[in-house]
Amino acid sequence: MRLGGRIQAAAEVLEDVLERRTPVTMALRDWGKAHRFAGSKDRSAIGNIVLDALRRKSSIGFRMDDISPRALAIGAAVFSGGTTVEDILEQTEGDTHFGAPLTENQIAKLRGQIKLETAPEWVRADVPDWLWPAFETNFDEDAIVEGAALTERPPLDIRANALKATRDELSLEKAEPTAISPVGMRFPPVVGAGRHPNIQSDPDFLTGKLEIQDEGSQIVSLLVAAQPGEKVLDYCAGGGGKSLAIAGEMNNEGSIHAFDIDKRRLAPTYERAARAGATTIKVVQPPAKSLNNLRGNMDRVLVDAPCTGVGTWRRKPDAKWRLTEDALGRRMQEQVKVLDEAKNFVKPGGYLFYVTCSMLAAENEAQVYAFLERTSDFKLISAGEVWEDRFGTDVPKPWSADGCTLTLTPASTNTDGFFFAVMEKDA
Repeated sequence: MRLGGRIQAAAEVLEDVLERRTPVTMALRDWGKAHRFAGSKDRSAIGNIVLDALRRKSSIGFRMDDISPRALAIGAAVFSGGTTVEDILEQTEGDTHFGAPLTENQIAKLRGQIKLETAPEWVRADVPDWLWPAFETNFDEDAIVEGAALTERPPLDIRANALKATRDELSLEKAEPTAISPVGMRFPPVVGAGRHPNIQSDPDFLTGKLEIQDEGSQIVSLLVAAQPGEKVLDYCAGGGGKSLAIAGEMNNEGSIHAFDIDKRRLAPTYERAARAGATTIKVVQPPAKSLNNLRGNMDRVLVDAPCTGVGTWRRKPDAKWRLTEDALGRRMQEQVKVLDEAKNFVKPGGYLFYVTCSMLAAENEAQVYAFLERTSDFKLISAGEVWEDRFGTDVPKPWSADGCTLTLTPASTNTDGFFFAVMEKDA
């Protein structure tokens, strides 16, 4: 496919996402099935345009003075994808697959007629307008920088499985060691129409020597600081990514109980643990009463709580525009519930870890302090000290509102957004 056809295809996918509210992964898949002539490079290039447009929907719409799917696709190709106006004019001349040629007005907009600096702050940050007050309150003068960092293309991070290999033993061309995690490797964000390597076909992946895991997720798993021989409960384990990382930390000594109330999310953990050789992981199926024998016995309980996923907007940008106040409220109620349930499994002197992939104070610091107010036998431990003990002082530092809890962000640590807090139960 030529450039014009790719942009037009991206516009069609965006129409499906924005006007019919189809999840972007499903919309891209459906387009590919309906246009089987498109090769893998074409599908990747189209996907890049679509995701770029969704990451910067507000700012591109402002700069184009047009929020139509086609305007967003064209704007994304230029403002995010490295395509020049001249490229489009030259490569789409006479191309019927592109549709109508660029107008003089569109050309002027693409060449910067409207300055982004004149836009409202929420537009410059590409944060939904209803959410901006909360975002601004949380990050203050850094709010625009933090929001804009969520619009960048993400890297591809992998984690060496300590049970089978160190990262120096992995054979990954073009990957560099991660800046903070001692077990991570990173492929930089793709440029233009590029694509990341297919790690899932790599021999090191197939033999369990590595896992795909964002450095932020690696970091919070390392901050749990589980020791060999301990008993750990991963209370909202999902697909088991953090359980697998913790198993490597524990050298397969002790026990990790991976539980999730949704058994469908938990299902991949079986195969992933087997491939990794993580024999210390014990998958516990719902209902929650299956955990009754663990009450009061766990050295460490990790609550990777359900949340809005704001910290993953680089990878899942359509979620940014589907998020509603009602959905945020539901997630906050779920967070209260899981914290109040998970605390019962911590033994005296043990630790409760609260993690989200959100960057909103309402889901993070507010939940921790509300929990401490209603729970008399837990106290907050300085996560900043835990960070320095684990990673030292020479690595990028996470953002912190209170000096006790930590928020990893694309702007501060060049990772997905993650919140981390640790609480100790009275002995």
